Amino acid sequence: LLYFWTVAKEGSISRAAASLHLSQPTISGQLRQLEKSVGSKLYERHGRSLRLTEVGQVVFEYSDEIFSTGRELMERLRGTQQGGSQSFTVGIPDFLPKQVAFRLLEPVFRMPQKVSLVCHEGKLTDLLAELAMHRADLILSDSTVGSQVSVKAYNHALGESGVSWVASRELAEILRPGYPNSLKGQPLLLPTQNTVLRRSVEMWLERQDFDPNVSAEIEDSALLKLLAAEGLGVAPVASIVLRDLQERYGLHAIGALEGASMQFYAISVERRVTHPAVKAISEAARSQLFRI
Repeated sequence: LLYFWTVAKEGSISRAAASLHLSQPTISGQLRQLEKSVGSKLYERHGRSLRLTEVGQVVFEYSDEIFSTGRELMERLRGTQQGGSQSFTVGIPDFLPKQVAFRLLEPVFRMPQKVSLVCHEGKLTDLLAELAMHRADLILSDSTVGSQVSVKAYNHALGESGVSWVASRELAEILRPGYPNSLKGQPLLLPTQNTVLRRSVEMWLERQDFDPNVSAEIEDSALLKLLAAEGLGVAPVASIVLRDLQERYGLHAIGALEGASMQFYAISVERRVTHPAVKAISEAARSQLFRI
């Protein structure tokens, strides 16, 4: 059953074999035995990948519940062995602003029960694979998991933030009075393509009819802010962390991007949030950070 469940999660026998550190013939043989026991085909070939049959989908849903329950049991036992602490693993996409991630995670440290927090940073696709394999409890993201993704996950809205331009104190004081026209010709420090923040900024620039002077495209959000703090350009940030950025980096607001916004989500395999740490994050985000 584990082999069947892993193939369904990974989408192919080859990826499941790599995940389980087994040979493909071993997994194929186990799948044939399971189909023989069930009395029905569980998969059908679709190009290079496998798709669940109707019976396969039923078996997958039950097996998913079984392995999810088993994982919860192991976490509870680990928590008991560690003096009551509960493990909580969070995936953070590399494009998510670190100040936003910090503010979202902060309530975990104020929980009455002891929580052992583990954070992994990486590409969203890789983190979703970890979530599907129950190696992560939650992903914090500024985009939702679409229907085109094979991972069974749920998007829990946390809140929305505006977007603002920031720069070093000296540059911000020069550009603020004539904003937004004062940005024309200024070096822009932007996040890389295919991020929510970049798309919001580009739409705003089009509405302003600007010919942007893109000085740098930076994937790492912390490096982006460091460059702006050194006076090397103007950068867009989530407005909810403006105060944090001023205190930590010495970045000052120039002006808001009217009509631009960022949404933030907690992505989990739970349809209804039950994990105490996820509940703490969601409740604090909605009542304090975003006030939605």
